[in-house]
Amino acid sequence: MRILVTGATGTVGRNIVEQLIAFDPAAEVRALTRNPEAALPAGVEIAVGDLAEPDTLTEAFKDVDAVHFINFAGEQYGALPDPAAIVALAEQSGVRRATVLGGIATGPLEQALATSAIEATYLQPVEFMSNALMWWAAPIKADSRIREPFGDRLSAMVHPVDIGAVAARVLLDGGQDEQTLVITGPEVLTMQDKVRLIGEAIGREVEYVELTVDEARDKWRGEGMHDGLIGFLIEALGNTPIEGRTVSDTVERLVGRAPLGFAQWAQENADAFK
Repeated sequence: MRILVTGATGTVGRNIVEQLIAFDPAAEVRALTRNPEAALPAGVEIAVGDLAEPDTLTEAFKDVDAVHFINFAGEQYGALPDPAAIVALAEQSGVRRATVLGGIATGPLEQALATSAIEATYLQPVEFMSNALMWWAAPIKADSRIREPFGDRLSAMVHPVDIGAVAARVLLDGGQDEQTLVITGPEVLTMQDKVRLIGEAIGREVEYVELTVDEARDKWRGEGMHDGLIGFLIEALGNTPIEGRTVSDTVERLVGRAPLGFAQWAQENADAFK
């Protein structure tokens, strides 16, 4: 079986590649990337191409049985210019199965897949544990303090390994056609819980300072965020949907083990916060 992973050098894509190799060493894994020198595990075939340019994908799709799709293009998460052409090429190439990261029924890539003969499954991971690296590593290193709003916000945040594991199982096994799989961690945590667990992982107390919404807006503006992103964060963090704060059984059901917890993730990444 040959499986193509798009976005293979990103947080999720890299984990999908690694989990495919772990689950089925006989599977042939091909990674789509714009960088021919990308560092990937031994034995992974590199296919140079870009989802934003469907005419670069012919060789990438050749002899592929299953594809993991991302539904955006480039580092700025822009819209795919011609998702219908991508799906048509995949179908013509004999692709039988696909997963889509963050897929929603109204998306153009997802709509194109729905009208194709490809068995498509939509992956909906909740808040990534790895987001804590982007948001918190620098301030914890600087003064062991986190300044954020919504201290009581609940999140069933997910380990990136578990996203990769669910995607890999679907790509290898199938049987989830047109299903939307919400992927969560094993527990629901508050902001204070996460800060405490990072502190335990690095061996020193980390202080949590709760900001008001206006204080957070000023802080984020000062860090260079544009108003559109700030508005998204306030809405997403202040009104987390029920799916984002409810533990799902997806990992246990498809992977056959409990999902990985934030304490483990914090231990694995402790050096980044020291």
